[in-house]
Amino acid sequence: MKRKLMYAAGFIFIALSFTSCLKNCKVCQQNTYNSGGTLLTTGSDTEYCDASLIRIEATPDVTVSGITSKWVCR
Repeated sequence: MKRKLMYAAGFIFIALSFTSCLKNCKVCQQNTYNSGGTLLTTGSDTEYCDASLIRIEATPDVTVSGITSKWVCR
């Protein structure tokens, strides 16, 4: 009985360790557009994961004097 419990515990541990390696990541850049929607500048591609990615995706677009800056993630 102890052997079966040890195998079951080992199997659960191994299964959980595989899922803990998965990350939610995307490559994002900050782009700037004029009032006509034309792309003016493009930031560098940077990879964001987990909490950083959630913060970036929740950041609203900022418009000042017809120039809009926003994050684009893929």
